[in-house]
Amino acid sequence: MNDVKQREITLSLVPSAEELALRKTVFDLTATFGPDYYEKVNSEKRSPSELWKIMADNGFLGVHLPEEYGGGGMGLQELTTVLEETGAAGVPLLGLLVSPGIIGTILARHGTLEQKDKWLRRIADGTMKFSFALTEPGAGSNSHRITTVAKREGDKYVVNGQKYYISGIDECDLFLLVTRTGVTENGRGQLSLLMVDPDAPGLTRHPIQTALEEPEKQFTLFFDNVEVPAENLIGEEGKGLRVAFDGLNPERILSAAVSVGVARYALDKAVAYAKERTVWDTPIGAHQAIAHPLAEAKIKLDLARLAMQKAAALYDAGLDAGEASNVAKLAAAEAGVFCLDHAIQTHGGNGVSREYQLANYWFLARLQLIAPVSREMILNFVAEHTLKLPRSY
Repeated sequence: MNDVKQREITLSLVPSAEELALRKTVFDLTATFGPDYYEKVNSEKRSPSELWKIMADNGFLGVHLPEEYGGGGMGLQELTTVLEETGAAGVPLLGLLVSPGIIGTILARHGTLEQKDKWLRRIADGTMKFSFALTEPGAGSNSHRITTVAKREGDKYVVNGQKYYISGIDECDLFLLVTRTGVTENGRGQLSLLMVDPDAPGLTRHPIQTALEEPEKQFTLFFDNVEVPAENLIGEEGKGLRVAFDGLNPERILSAAVSVGVARYALDKAVAYAKERTVWDTPIGAHQAIAHPLAEAKIKLDLARLAMQKAAALYDAGLDAGEASNVAKLAAAEAGVFCLDHAIQTHGGNGVSREYQLANYWFLARLQLIAPVSREMILNFVAEHTLKLPRSY
């Protein structure tokens, strides 16, 4: 495992000139695509490849990755900013959360020099896209119950098992698999991380039909004696869960960025509509039944952003960000649903019209209360680890 050097990070309440410039550049660039483009790629059931390329060409995919591997040398705070601004422009990119966010961060911290040189720079320049395979039908939130098994046989691992709700497998070049390579004395799985070719012999995938209007499709994966080169092991064998959490805390923070971005998009549309829509003598925004929920939405959004920025700053500083990441994820998910719900309500019947481009984001916003970690498991985490209450599960 690579040591993470602790560095001093200041969470300023006043955005720096560099942050403002990054926000404006990303938003302006992404807004040229906007909700029309997002709806188009969803209807065509394809990847937003044009936007992905232009984000890569401008260095936004690797803004947090080391400079020696083609990255921007900044931190998770900057990647969080990038992801938030894409959402605020109406084009939330979940691929940013996975490929640069989870996989790029794990590789930067735990990859060998050869693995970094082979893969990390290609994440930064957008020439390779990665996915992540953790969840299973029988494991749910309990990663220790993972049953997908990898057995070492000479210079390769042989994988058998099943994964569930794995996104973007049809578009990735490689995916990072969390698999069991042993069992502890108390029966818990010893987990390892392997980089796997999605087209490897013995690996089959079946799409999962969902209500999500989001470019990345979901799949069930079946592994039948899938061979993976031993050199594709990331980190130490049997210690993969610890390695994975260096990607899972960023996943929570970046999930918060998706929610915050969608919340901003929805709230901006609601406020604009409330200012111009007149049914009686004044715009509907003058009525407290409309104004107060939108004001409450703004408060929830601001608090969620602060929680998200704190979590990203702690992570960048090399400090324990577990609690802060979970708090940010839940606060932002609830703010995202609240803002979008009240934006739809403000629009009345127009809120469900595709013309107004609000309702199509609903399931994406709602998903953040379930994945990548559910609201209930976050409350369990805070109850047990922060409040020191007895464990309930």
